[in-house]
Order: sequence, then structure tokens, then C-alpha cells
Amino acid sequence: MAGASTRRVLPGFSMTLGFAIAYLSLIVLIPLSAVFLKTASLTLEQFLGHVTAPRALSAFRVTFGTALAAALVNVVFGLLLAYALVRYTFPGKTLVDALIDLPFALPTAVAGIALTAIYAKNGWLGQILEPMGVKVAFTPTGILVALIFIGLPFVVRTVQPILEDLDTEYEEAAASLGATRLETVRRVVLPALLPALTTGFTLAFARAVGEYGSVIFIAGNMPLVSEIAPLIIITKLEQYDYAGATAIAAVMLVASFALLLAINLAQGWTAKRRGRG
Repeated sequence: MAGASTRRVLPGFSMTLGFAIAYLSLIVLIPLSAVFLKTASLTLEQFLGHVTAPRALSAFRVTFGTALAAALVNVVFGLLLAYALVRYTFPGKTLVDALIDLPFALPTAVAGIALTAIYAKNGWLGQILEPMGVKVAFTPTGILVALIFIGLPFVVRTVQPILEDLDTEYEEAAASLGATRLETVRRVVLPALLPALTTGFTLAFARAVGEYGSVIFIAGNMPLVSEIAPLIIITKLEQYDYAGATAIAAVMLVASFALLLAINLAQGWTAKRRGRG
């Protein structure tokens, strides 16, 4: 009986775990460790010189600021889009559902060129917006548009299956008890979708922080205005400034990891609190 109790459901568990850890190390841990090891070769003064340069600080603000704003926008409109796809039937629903995955399949450079063509001064939307004083292409606003475009599917596809499993009887019961539509959404729908929304936000933010291909075409890449941190890394690598590139990369890694860790801890705390409730 003692031997039977220690048997694993999956055969070869130790070997499988070993391969999984080795694969994770080769693909993720070793490359990330190399970044920090290269950064460690710098003195503190050299490191601070790279990451606190005006151009680097401006790039950090643009990168993280637009990524955060885009993720928040996608949370709102991704939720609305997922809700419409799950709860309603309308003409063209299948097409809309398929188009959501387009940013996944579309090469990022193609997306950047397409967005630039649309929002440029002589583009379909640009020629309408610019006379109104709204300039999108070659500004931080253009970066925001690109990041919203590539991040929306992460929120929709994360929320959609949870919403499909959420029985409409709960919403109907809340309505029968006198709850308004807003109260039903706030007290019934949103609490059930909060973990999925948080995960979608995290994925959209993480993708936006590292996005390069779709951004460089529409950003304009003007230093201190619309230059992103990944572009600075590429520029330093082209100049053989490997230490400077890894210093910028290390800051981005630490900041991203800290935010992802905080979100995961918040998710765990929320799940534990709901379990107690």
C-alpha cells in the first residue's frame, strides 16, 4: 500500500520534469541570466550612466506608459467585445470572431506599415484627423494605437472562455431580485471575470512592452519624443555597445518582472479571499 500511494499518475514523471526544467533553462533562464551577467561587468556609475541618460529615461516613459495605457484600454474594450461575442448573435459574428486573431497571425512589420498608411497625413483616417488637430502617425499616440492593435486578442481570448462558462442564470437571478443592469455587471459578472481580466491585462502589457516591429514604423522614432526602449537596445547593438544594450534590457526585465509578480500576487490574494468568502 505504501508503494502504491507514492506512484505517480503519469509515468516517467522525474524524466519529464527534468526535460521540462532543462528546456526552460535553455530557452528562458540562461538567456536572461546572460543579460544580467553582462550587466554585472559594468560599474555602478557606468550602469547608472546608461539607464539614466535623458534619451533612455524618455524611452522608458514612452515604452511603459504606452504599454500600460494600451493594456488598460484593451481590458475595457476587450471585455465589451468578448461579452458581445458570447452573449449576442448578430450578422457577421463569425467574421468578427476571426478578425480578433488577425494580430496573432499578421507579421508585426506588416501591421506597422498598415497602421502607418492608415494614420499618416495622407492616409484614410489621417487626412480626416490631422485637419482636426489629431496627429497619430509619428507620435506617441501612434505607438498607443499599435499596441492596442496587437494586445486586444490577449484580453478577448482570455475572457471569452470564462464568460462562456458563466451561466446566464446568475445574471437573470440578479435581475429578478431587483438588480439593475449596472449592478448585475458590477456584482455578478465582473467578480467572476476579474482573474481572467487580470491575466489578459498582464499578457497584453507584457507583449506591448517588448513590441518592436509594429511600433517603429508608426512611432517616428524621434529621440526624447517617440523613441521606445527596444529601439535603443537595437541601436546600441548596431553600435557594438553591448554593455549599454544589456543595461537597458536589464531595467526592462526587472520592471516587467516586478509588475508581473505584483499582478500574480494580487491574483493569488484575490482567489484566496474569494475562497474564504
